[in-house]
Order: sequence, then C-alpha cells, then structure tokens
Amino acid sequence: MSVYYDKNGITLHNGDNVQVMKECVADASIDFVVTSPPYDNLRTYGGHSWDFEGVAQQLWRIIKPGGVVVWIVADATIDGSETGTSFRQALRFKEIGFRLHDTMIYMKDALQFPESVRYGQVAEFMFVLAKGPPATTNLIADRMNVSYGRKVTGTNRNPDGTMRPAACYGNDIPKYGNRFNVCLVANSKGNGVDGHPAQFPEALARDHILSWSNEGDIVLDPFSGSGTTIKMAKLMGRKAIGIEINESYCEIAVERLRQGVLF
Repeated sequence: MSVYYDKNGITLHNGDNVQVMKECVADASIDFVVTSPPYDNLRTYGGHSWDFEGVAQQLWRIIKPGGVVVWIVADATIDGSETGTSFRQALRFKEIGFRLHDTMIYMKDALQFPESVRYGQVAEFMFVLAKGPPATTNLIADRMNVSYGRKVTGTNRNPDGTMRPAACYGNDIPKYGNRFNVCLVANSKGNGVDGHPAQFPEALARDHILSWSNEGDIVLDPFSGSGTTIKMAKLMGRKAIGIEINESYCEIAVERLRQGVLF
C-alpha cells in the first residue's frame, strides 16, 4: 500500500481499498462517494479480488452524516439467469444503516450486440445511498417542460380519498424541470479507453458530483480505476481521494490528470 500521487487536493492510493480506508481515512470525513465496482466476474481487472462486506462497512464508517454513496453496478448472466448481485448489495447497504435514497438507471448510449433470447442490455443500476437525509441535493434542472408557459392545474388525492388542489396550483410552470432518474449518457470514449477495460463516462461522474456534493467537499472513489472520478471532482472544485489496487491503472489516472486542466 502506498500513496501513488498527492497534489493539488487529489490523493491517489495504490493498494487494497479496505486496508487503505482503514488506515488512511478518518471516521465521518468523506462528503460523497461515487464508484463502480467490478460486477461479479465479468472482468478480472488484473486478477485482483475485492471484499464487498469490508468495503461496505468502511464506507459506512467514513461517510459523514448526510453523506451520499452512489454505487453503480450491473449483473452477470450465468446459465441464462442474471445473478442479482446488485440487488443483494443494495439490500446489504440498507442492513448496515444506509438509506436507499434513490434507484437510478444509467442507460448507455452505445451499440450492443444483439440478443436472441432477451432485450439488449443497455442499463446499469445507480443506487443512491445516504447516511440519513442527504445533506446536499443540487438537482440538475435541464429537462425541457412540455407545459412551459402554462400554470399548474389539477388536484392531489388526500389520504381519505377526497381531492385537493395541486400543491403548486396557479404557479407558472418553469421552462426547465429537474431531470428524471433514468440517465442516458454516451460513453466518454468507448470501452477499453486508455488501457482500462471499463471506464465509466466522465459526464456520469460529473453529474453525480454536482448533484450530491458542494465545492470544497471531499469525494472518494474506492475503485478508482483510470481516475475518472478524481479527475472530474477536481474539475468541479472538489478535493478527491482515489484508491486503486492495480498500479498500471494508477499510471493511467495520473496521465489523464496531466492531460487535463489540473496542473
């Protein structure tokens, strides 16, 4: 275990994520986590294994009250059946104490090989987990309202079945509303970019960082990979901690930072 890089508010550790969090990250010190762990055995990532239970317990320890963890996962299909590992992980987080604040869908804007027995697999889950009510919610409002220019009408139903005017009755409908929880995001540069087999899009990391943290907050990615999270955190004015066990991926991350506007 070693500090691979430490400069300008970014720290990148090369080592086992559970051990690094135990030894290097203080209790209740992290504002926000966004990460995409290896899914089942879909990829070996250099032959390294990881401990879900250990990671989950450490995330509960280090996240601040009101902090948010975005856990981006999918399932392998084995003998014709999806494993369901993603759901088991989400339920285990709830058992540990996290709230399941939202279940979002990341829909990939990418060509998929055709399936003969099921519809094309283009979605992954993004479990938004919170340690109590989220302290920060900067919801992105860039969805065009089809009713822009009108006023709110309609009714809501009371618990006893009677009706009442809508909560915002008579208000002007704004031009843009908050996004929905299904995100259509194009892959940044495609899979395998920069020597990493499954880099997730920079826009995905950026939008979650903007939504669940503020400038100056500390963002952590315990599966840092090629450094997408730490790169976008820095660009968005946050501090960042990345943990990656594969040294070659650490090299990729530092090179990506050098190519950006961080130095």
